[in-house]
Amino acid sequence: MMLQAQLHCLCLFTLYLTTGYGQEGKFSGPLKPMTFSIFEGQGPSQIIFQFKASPLAVTFKLTGETDDIFQIQPDGLLYHNKALDRETRAVHKLQVSALDADGNTVEGPVPITIEVKDINDNRPVFLQPKYEGSVRQNSRPGKPFMYVNATDLDDPATPNGQLIYQIIMQLPKVNNVMYFQINNKTGAISLTREGSQELDPLKNPSYKLVVSVEDMGGQNDHSFSDSTSVDIMVKENIWKAPEPVEIEENSTNPYPIKITQVQWNDPGALYSLVDKEKPSKFPFSINQEGVIYVTQPLDREEKDAYVFYAVAKDEHGKPLAFPLQIQVKVKDINDNPPTCPSAVTVLEVQENEQIGSSIGTLIAHDMDEENTINSVLGYRIVDQTPKVPRDGLFLVQSYSGTFQLAVQSLRKRDTPQYNLTVEVSDKDFKTLCFVQINIIDINDQIPIFEKPDYGNLTLPEDTAIGTVILTIQATDADEPHTGSSKILYRITQGDSEGRLEIETDPETNTGYVKVKKPLDFEAVAIHNIVFQAENPEPLVLGVQYNASSSATFRLIVTDVNEAPQFSQQVYQGKVSEDVAKGTKVGNVTAKDPEGLDISYSLRGDKRGWLKIDPVTGEIFSVAPLDREAESLYRVQVVATEVGGSSLSSMAQFHLTLMDVNDNPPRLAKEYTGLFFCHPPKVPESLIFEATDDDQQSFRGRHFTFSLGSESLQKDWEVSKINGIILAVVFFQIKKNKGQHNVESAQASEVKPLRN
Repeated sequence: MMLQAQLHCLCLFTLYLTTGYGQEGKFSGPLKPMTFSIFEGQGPSQIIFQFKASPLAVTFKLTGETDDIFQIQPDGLLYHNKALDRETRAVHKLQVSALDADGNTVEGPVPITIEVKDINDNRPVFLQPKYEGSVRQNSRPGKPFMYVNATDLDDPATPNGQLIYQIIMQLPKVNNVMYFQINNKTGAISLTREGSQELDPLKNPSYKLVVSVEDMGGQNDHSFSDSTSVDIMVKENIWKAPEPVEIEENSTNPYPIKITQVQWNDPGALYSLVDKEKPSKFPFSINQEGVIYVTQPLDREEKDAYVFYAVAKDEHGKPLAFPLQIQVKVKDINDNPPTCPSAVTVLEVQENEQIGSSIGTLIAHDMDEENTINSVLGYRIVDQTPKVPRDGLFLVQSYSGTFQLAVQSLRKRDTPQYNLTVEVSDKDFKTLCFVQINIIDINDQIPIFEKPDYGNLTLPEDTAIGTVILTIQATDADEPHTGSSKILYRITQGDSEGRLEIETDPETNTGYVKVKKPLDFEAVAIHNIVFQAENPEPLVLGVQYNASSSATFRLIVTDVNEAPQFSQQVYQGKVSEDVAKGTKVGNVTAKDPEGLDISYSLRGDKRGWLKIDPVTGEIFSVAPLDREAESLYRVQVVATEVGGSSLSSMAQFHLTLMDVNDNPPRLAKEYTGLFFCHPPKVPESLIFEATDDDQQSFRGRHFTFSLGSESLQKDWEVSKINGIILAVVFFQIKKNKGQHNVESAQASEVKPLRN
């Protein structure tokens, strides 16, 4: 026996009528609660419905919100005698009763609802015949600075009340370019990108717009419209970068110290400062009046200039305009003494040099600002050892540090080496440096690089200061460990900002190119470097440095890149297991911090059930899904930036498969070799259990059971114990004697089958 479930529902009928009588059963019927939908504006004497009542009823009575529009005849004919107006009343609540001859109610009252359907019989109207507003030049495009509003009495839930705004005229229209735009749904007016860039109150201080509004979503030839004028004044932009600021280093004034101020065009902006370099300490702050302060003493020798940005945001954290660049220069004071280039500076002079010949140069350093009085150094020899053949053999130029023979030529066999003590001073400090002058043979060999081109090297702009990025090597055939063979490297081209430096190993003459100042991708992305190798000793007459003493190198600075970022780490999807191939089952979203395009792909799709749109991130089924095989299907989604470093990131996508009834019930196991003996002393039975591979509902499984053959029903019966267990009872034998095998029972599940 199959179990069947019947569902009884109380149905509510809604009829959409125009005019005229309906057929029996369609526009007439018993007295019961009903709802009718009627378009407004229809002519009078429109029939709505013919009610029928019991034989005891002789007339009908109508009450409720009739508004003298609705009437009912004694025979139950309900109609309206005037045109309906939805804007006056959208729903009429009526009651209909059936009365006997004595006026007693025999049926009802029953509720009758009349829904008045809207037609487009009202035009939109702007709230003002003229609007006035103002906008600052260079305001952010797309940010509304004023609104226009219109109303329409028609139903806003229908196209009749759906309003569309548009700008139909802009005066003046410079170069046929629209400077203003309007949100067609909200009436919000904002600048276009061209307007943000081109508006100038000195050229055109005001603009006039004509704005229209149209109902029916603007998609119907019979829609209504209205228009209004909008006068817009253009105000000067006060969101401007201030002039560069100069701050004296190591100031003893109390901090914080006001240094400059920025101001947004309107009050209420939220200000903040952003430093692209993201230093460990940032010595500036800004208050909510836009005043920028330095919060601690600055050291020019540590950092001589700062460039950061002032940002203005609204109360929701959205930028109001482009950030302003703030430039701060640290003004030098003389707070650093001169320093010697090394413990001892070694120079060499040829024994046959003439009087007045240049021997070499002592280049002392001062960390104060270059080309100022604080870094102007003076040189003076204060001691010479030995003083043979006499004292005062050498001169030093007061400001260049260049040494010369002062009295006579030198001979190496007399004294191979002289030691000089040199006083180096600026206007406030003095330092003693030591110079060793070796008497050597002539310097007639130039340094020669091992190779002319050191190729290309790509570095991120956040490479740490002090990092060795390249090793260079030149050799010199002059006497080892002399000024004629010692090599000094310098950069002659490609590094005007002094971001690199070269340190030389005095033993091997190997040059180590290091990062001296932070690399800046935005300032210079490619450095075409030229190295020059020279000796501290001057070359002899007739010998010159040539191309062999120079080498090239190309440094490519890259922007620091970040991998794409998913909006969440785990995305969820849920579909029925019987969805068609090609069904969208979910989507993921990732963004690249550098604004690069993103390509999506899947990993771990071991069953080959899914595919992903590489551009949109939408995930689709490409094969039949099976909950019984895997109810929660997990794959990984990979977002890879297109171009750049092709960085990628990963998120999880979990697809839950909902069950459908696609598996027939079956016996839980094989029941074989079962028998009863005859004659039974009492009715005997066997217990069978059924199962189903589909998902079990909260009520459990429910099956119906029957014997496989009608002939067995005379001697056997099936008794259901619960939803999955039955008993087969042997209660009499009419035909064969002896043993009786139990035939297989059949089970069917009581639940909707898969369509």
